[in-house]
Amino acid sequence: MPILKFNAIRSSDVKTFSKALVDELQMITGSPREYFTLEVISSVYITDGTEAEGPPIVEVGWFDRGQELQDMAAKAITQHVQSAGYPNVDVIFTIFNEASYYENGNHF
Repeated sequence: MPILKFNAIRSSDVKTFSKALVDELQMITGSPREYFTLEVISSVYITDGTEAEGPPIVEVGWFDRGQELQDMAAKAITQHVQSAGYPNVDVIFTIFNEASYYENGNHF
């Protein structure tokens, strides 16, 4: 954790910036590298009955780290995704409640 889910962003593009992104997020959050999970979601987007290109969205699930660190993480994610050729990127945070997050049957 944190968990980053990339929507409408090619896995080959995520691979190109993944190391640098995690390096930067690791510095921002202080989380160990092995805590980060990056996932590329394969979806089919439909507009007016035809397949369409979806909007680049990065969903971030994590424990609350305050607005300042969240803003820093959003900027870092945006810059790395934009560097891969996606000019408009949405970053959406979901804050996990520690009592609702379980690892091996135990909550935090």
